[in-house]
Amino acid sequence: MQVFHTESKIVITCNKRLSPYLQKEVEDLGFKPVRVFQTGVELLGTVTDCIALNLNLRCASQVLYLLKSFKADDPQELYDNLVQIEWEKLIDFSGYFSVSSNVNNEHIRTPLFANVKVKDAIADRIKAQKGLRPNSGPEVNKTLVHLYWQDSDADIFMDTSGETLAKHGYRKIPGKAPMLEALAASTIMATNWDMKSTFINPMCGSGTLAIEAALLATDKCPGLFRMNYGFMHIMGYDETVFFTERRKLKDKAKKEIGFRIIATDISDDAVDIAQKNAKTAGVEHLIEFSVCDFADTPVPEEAGIVMFNPEYGERLGVHTKLEMTYKRVGDFMKAKCKGYWGYIFTGNPDLAKKIGLSAKRKIEFYNGKLDCRLLEYELYEGSKRAPKDE
Repeated sequence: MQVFHTESKIVITCNKRLSPYLQKEVEDLGFKPVRVFQTGVELLGTVTDCIALNLNLRCASQVLYLLKSFKADDPQELYDNLVQIEWEKLIDFSGYFSVSSNVNNEHIRTPLFANVKVKDAIADRIKAQKGLRPNSGPEVNKTLVHLYWQDSDADIFMDTSGETLAKHGYRKIPGKAPMLEALAASTIMATNWDMKSTFINPMCGSGTLAIEAALLATDKCPGLFRMNYGFMHIMGYDETVFFTERRKLKDKAKKEIGFRIIATDISDDAVDIAQKNAKTAGVEHLIEFSVCDFADTPVPEEAGIVMFNPEYGERLGVHTKLEMTYKRVGDFMKAKCKGYWGYIFTGNPDLAKKIGLSAKRKIEFYNGKLDCRLLEYELYEGSKRAPKDE
C-alpha cells in the first residue's frame, strides 16, 4: 500500500466555524478543495501531500487520509471489512497504534466499543500476516487510525497528524482561560489586518493573539515548532520529504517586520507568561510587551488594528464590573484609536451592548461550545456624518 504516493480523499478537520479560514489556507498552498463543510475541508491527495498540509496549516485540527469506504450495519460487518485491509503494510508489527472514532450507529452505545473492534481487526490481521500483534492504547504520539461511521456508512482513515494541529506547540504556559491557537489565528485572518501595519492587543493574557499576529506577519508556520506527527509512524515514511518541507518553512520565514506589534496586560504574571511563550515561538523581539491598564496602551499614529479578547463573564447575569470594563473598552477605542479598525471577541452579547459603538460586522465563531462573535468597528478619524447646512 503505497499511501505516500497514492491519491485518495483527504479530510482536514477544524473546530466549528473555522472552515472558511482553513479553506483559504488550503487554497493558498495550491490545493483545490472538493468540498467545504462547517468543520472541515475535503480534497484529493497523497500522504506526502498530508506532510505539507500538517506543517503549514494554522486553522486545522487533524489531517485524515482515507484508506477505505464501505457499508457496515453492525460491529461484525465493521470487523469483517477492516480485517481485509493490508494493515501489515501500514503499521509495523513491533509498533504502537491507537484508534479514534466518530460513531453514530444503533448497535454502538459507546465509541470505545467501536474502537475496540477496530483495534481487534488491525491486530488480528497483522498477527495473521506477521505472527506478532502490535501494541495499542490511548497514546496519540505514534500511528493513529480514525473511524468515521454514520448509520451503515463507514470510512477508515490514517490520521496523519496525531496530536491536534490546533495547538501550535509554542505555548508551554497556557495562562488563565487561554484562546486556542487555531481560533486565535482564524480570528486574526477574519479581520481587515494587512499584516503590514500596527497590531495592538490590550488585555493580552498569555499572548496568543499577539504571538499569532507575529507568526502570520513573518510567515512562520506551526510546523517549525513540532517534530512528531502521525505520518512519521506509517510504514514507507521517508524522513527526507519531511525535512525538505521543513526547510521550505525555514527559508520563507521572515526574521523582522517593519511595523509595531504591541501587547499589554494589567497583570505582571500574564505579561511574564506571554513573553515566555513569545520567546518559545521565536517572536519575542517583534512584540512590545508592557504591564499597564488597557486604557494606557500606547497607540501609534500609523493606524492598523486594535484587538481585544476580554472576559465574557457568565452568559446570564452580567457583572457590573465587566459592564464597566466593556464600556471603558469602547471609550478607549473611540478616544485613542481613530483611524484604526477595532475588534472585540466576546461570548456575551449583553456585555457587547455596553461598548457603545455600532459594529460594522459580527463574525460568528465558537470558543469551545460557547457561541461567540468577533465584533468589527470602523473607528473613523472624524465624524462619519456629513455636516448639516447652516
